[in-house]
Amino acid sequence: MCRVLNILLALLSRFLFAVHGVLTVWRVVTVKDEPTYWLLLMGVALLGVEMAVTVKCTRNVEWRWFSPMIFLYLSTVIPSIWFLELSLLQSKLPVNSSLGTDLHLLSQIPIAAGLVELEPENWVAGLEQTMLIVLVLGRWLMPKGDMSRDQLSQLLMVYVGLGADILDIFDTFKEPEVKTNQAVIIVGLSLFTWALMQFPLVLTQTSRAKTQPRLQEDQQESVAISKSLCSSCSSCCSSEVWSLLLTVGLQDGPFLVYRLYLMIREKVLNQLMIFFTCKNILVVLLEIYRICVVHFEPGQHGEPESCDMLHSQSEKQDGEAPNQSCEI
Repeated sequence: MCRVLNILLALLSRFLFAVHGVLTVWRVVTVKDEPTYWLLLMGVALLGVEMAVTVKCTRNVEWRWFSPMIFLYLSTVIPSIWFLELSLLQSKLPVNSSLGTDLHLLSQIPIAAGLVELEPENWVAGLEQTMLIVLVLGRWLMPKGDMSRDQLSQLLMVYVGLGADILDIFDTFKEPEVKTNQAVIIVGLSLFTWALMQFPLVLTQTSRAKTQPRLQEDQQESVAISKSLCSSCSSCCSSEVWSLLLTVGLQDGPFLVYRLYLMIREKVLNQLMIFFTCKNILVVLLEIYRICVVHFEPGQHGEPESCDMLHSQSEKQDGEAPNQSCEI
């Protein structure tokens, strides 16, 4: 029953991604007036194949450290947003003057009539904003795999914070100082793409809880191997440190450099720019501080606390039988 529910959730999340992907590509085809851009749907089209492989090869209908579903969705949406933003850059005239057949047909639907009348800038902004909302909702709906509910809630909160910072990049494109600067806009789109590479990763994942008892000799062998690994590896190998390093390298660090360049060189000064620049500075400092705390405050004898716990557990297990209970 649980597996059936996971399959239904997997279908629902992929359907959500597919609908938004098709809408985004449709807008690109309408703006460019070229059917060739329907090839951008290749990523969304592969979601069916990806789901079949995921259901067949995984126990919880979800991969542990990487989400191919989100990656395929982004492979459709990111190029589409590039084409839409560059189209706005190249032409200052309203694109609605060259409505295609699809828009004329769509305008006959009362509910969609208002969408046809939207300005090109509003279309692009709406697709960008809904993309991040869809990412959060899709991650929430999809099976959580081996993650606990606490880890999933933490991941969703991180997604919301990342999305707000990413969306501000597009607001800088509207500033009079840079709205016609092709180099600045291309760099901003590149940073946007670079930052979105965090979303397919699941760095809040931890080792799966063991629900089946193991033999005592297997436990002793595993503990011996873990001791040797702990003695040779520092705490920088933990998933928390890798998550912090990726956040600095994929978003906060590049965004800070980009915003400082806009403020110093392009003279883009407004309240949001100053706020997000200060926010990036604080986040980078706090992330570096957190990495130092995790790395330079190990347990006794220079070993990580996890290793100390492992040693104490191994001492207890030397004279005890394996625990036969499991937590559901």
